[in-house]
Amino acid sequence: MQSRLNPYLNFPGTARQALEFYHQVFGGELMVNTFGEFGNPDPELSDQIMHGQLESPNGFTLMASDLPPGMAYQPGTNITISLSGDNHDELTGYWKQLCAGGSVTVPLEMQMWGAEFGQCVDQYGIGWLVNISQPGS
Repeated sequence: MQSRLNPYLNFPGTARQALEFYHQVFGGELMVNTFGEFGNPDPELSDQIMHGQLESPNGFTLMASDLPPGMAYQPGTNITISLSGDNHDELTGYWKQLCAGGSVTVPLEMQMWGAEFGQCVDQYGIGWLVNISQPGS
Protein backbone atom coordinates (compact mmCIF):
# COMPACT_ATOMS: atom_id res chain seq x y z
CA MET A 1 0.00 0.00 0.00
CA GLN A 2 1.25 3.46 -0.88
CA SER A 3 1.70 5.93 2.01
CA ARG A 4 -1.00 8.58 2.31
CA LEU A 5 -2.06 11.41 4.58
CA ASN A 6 -5.67 11.59 5.82
CA PRO A 7 -7.56 14.05 8.01
CA TYR A 8 -8.69 12.44 11.28
CA LEU A 9 -11.47 14.25 13.14
CA ASN A 10 -12.55 13.87 16.77
CA PHE A 11 -16.07 14.49 18.04
CA PRO A 12 -17.78 14.64 21.45
CA GLY A 13 -20.23 11.78 20.79
CA THR A 14 -21.39 12.94 17.33
CA ALA A 15 -18.91 11.09 15.11
CA ARG A 16 -21.58 8.75 13.69
CA GLN A 17 -23.84 11.66 12.68
CA ALA A 18 -20.90 13.63 11.24
CA LEU A 19 -19.59 10.65 9.25
CA GLU A 20 -23.09 9.92 7.91
CA PHE A 21 -23.37 13.58 6.86
CA TYR A 22 -19.99 13.46 5.06
CA HIS A 23 -21.08 10.16 3.47
CA GLN A 24 -24.14 11.95 2.05
CA VAL A 25 -21.93 14.76 0.76
CA PHE A 26 -19.11 12.69 -0.78
CA GLY A 27 -20.64 9.22 -1.30
CA GLY A 28 -18.49 6.11 -1.14
CA GLU A 29 -18.04 3.44 1.49
CA LEU A 30 -18.43 4.21 5.20
CA MET A 31 -17.08 1.82 7.81
CA VAL A 32 -17.53 2.37 11.55
CA ASN A 33 -16.47 0.43 14.63
CA THR A 34 -17.76 1.18 18.09
CA PHE A 35 -15.97 1.03 21.41
CA GLY A 36 -18.37 -1.78 22.34
CA GLU A 37 -17.27 -3.87 19.35
CA PHE A 38 -13.76 -3.72 20.79
CA GLY A 39 -14.82 -4.89 24.23
CA ASN A 40 -15.70 -1.71 26.13
CA PRO A 41 -18.83 -2.57 28.18
CA ASP A 42 -19.45 1.03 29.40
CA PRO A 43 -23.03 1.76 28.24
CA GLU A 44 -22.23 5.46 27.75
CA LEU A 45 -19.34 4.60 25.44
CA SER A 46 -20.19 1.25 23.84
CA ASP A 47 -22.23 2.72 20.93
CA GLN A 48 -19.85 5.58 20.25
CA ILE A 49 -17.40 5.45 17.35
CA MET A 50 -13.90 4.21 18.17
CA HIS A 51 -12.89 4.47 14.51
CA GLY A 52 -14.75 5.48 11.37
CA GLN A 53 -13.47 5.77 7.84
CA LEU A 54 -15.08 7.14 4.70
CA GLU A 55 -13.56 6.26 1.31
CA SER A 56 -15.16 8.30 -1.48
CA PRO A 57 -15.33 7.17 -5.10
CA ASN A 58 -12.96 9.95 -6.18
CA GLY A 59 -10.20 9.15 -3.69
CA PHE A 60 -11.06 11.21 -0.60
CA THR A 61 -10.43 9.49 2.73
CA LEU A 62 -11.83 10.94 5.95
CA MET A 63 -11.37 9.31 9.35
CA ALA A 64 -13.10 10.14 12.64
CA SER A 65 -13.87 8.98 16.15
CA ASP A 66 -15.63 10.02 19.33
CA LEU A 67 -13.42 11.13 22.18
CA PRO A 68 -13.49 8.88 25.22
CA PRO A 69 -14.31 10.46 28.59
CA GLY A 70 -11.49 12.60 29.96
CA MET A 71 -10.20 13.84 26.60
CA ALA A 72 -10.85 17.52 25.88
CA TYR A 73 -12.83 18.50 22.79
CA GLN A 74 -12.09 21.81 21.09
CA PRO A 75 -14.16 21.98 17.88
CA GLY A 76 -12.53 23.22 14.74
CA THR A 77 -9.52 24.88 16.35
CA ASN A 78 -6.90 22.51 15.05
CA ILE A 79 -7.97 21.44 11.56
CA THR A 80 -9.34 22.80 8.31
CA ILE A 81 -10.02 20.53 5.36
CA SER A 82 -9.27 21.80 1.86
CA LEU A 83 -11.03 20.65 -1.31
CA SER A 84 -9.57 21.80 -4.60
CA GLY A 85 -9.69 21.04 -8.30
CA ASP A 86 -11.24 22.27 -11.52
CA ASN A 87 -14.53 20.34 -11.54
CA HIS A 88 -16.82 23.31 -10.89
CA ASP A 89 -20.08 21.37 -10.59
CA GLU A 90 -18.66 18.74 -8.23
CA LEU A 91 -16.91 21.21 -5.93
CA THR A 92 -19.84 23.65 -5.91
CA GLY A 93 -22.12 20.75 -4.96
CA TYR A 94 -19.86 19.83 -2.02
CA TRP A 95 -19.74 23.50 -0.98
CA LYS A 96 -23.53 23.83 -0.88
CA GLN A 97 -23.95 20.67 1.19
CA LEU A 98 -21.14 21.51 3.63
CA CYS A 99 -22.55 25.02 4.23
CA ALA A 100 -26.07 23.73 4.93
CA GLY A 101 -26.61 23.97 8.68
CA GLY A 102 -23.21 25.61 9.14
CA SER A 103 -21.85 29.09 8.45
CA VAL A 104 -20.03 30.75 5.56
CA THR A 105 -16.94 32.67 6.63
CA VAL A 106 -15.78 33.58 3.09
CA PRO A 107 -18.36 33.41 0.27
CA LEU A 108 -17.53 31.18 -2.69
CA GLU A 109 -16.51 33.74 -5.31
CA MET A 110 -13.78 34.62 -7.81
CA GLN A 111 -10.51 35.63 -6.16
CA MET A 112 -7.49 37.65 -7.32
CA TRP A 113 -5.51 34.44 -7.97
CA GLY A 114 -8.01 33.46 -10.66
CA ALA A 115 -9.95 30.75 -8.83
CA GLU A 116 -13.28 30.62 -7.04
CA PHE A 117 -12.64 30.25 -3.32
CA GLY A 118 -14.83 29.97 -0.25
CA GLN A 119 -14.52 29.05 3.40
CA CYS A 120 -17.17 27.64 5.70
CA VAL A 121 -17.65 25.87 9.00
CA ASP A 122 -20.01 22.90 8.80
CA GLN A 123 -22.69 21.97 11.32
CA TYR A 124 -20.15 19.86 13.25
CA GLY A 125 -17.67 22.72 13.74
CA ILE A 126 -15.20 21.61 11.04
CA GLY A 127 -13.68 24.27 8.78
CA TRP A 128 -13.63 23.69 5.02
CA LEU A 129 -11.80 25.53 2.23
CA VAL A 130 -12.99 25.10 -1.36
CA ASN A 131 -10.80 26.32 -4.22
CA ILE A 132 -12.11 25.86 -7.78
CA SER A 133 -9.44 26.58 -10.39
CA GLN A 134 -10.11 27.24 -14.04
CA PRO A 135 -9.85 24.09 -16.20
CA GLY A 136 -6.34 23.68 -17.55
CA SER A 137 -4.72 26.07 -15.09
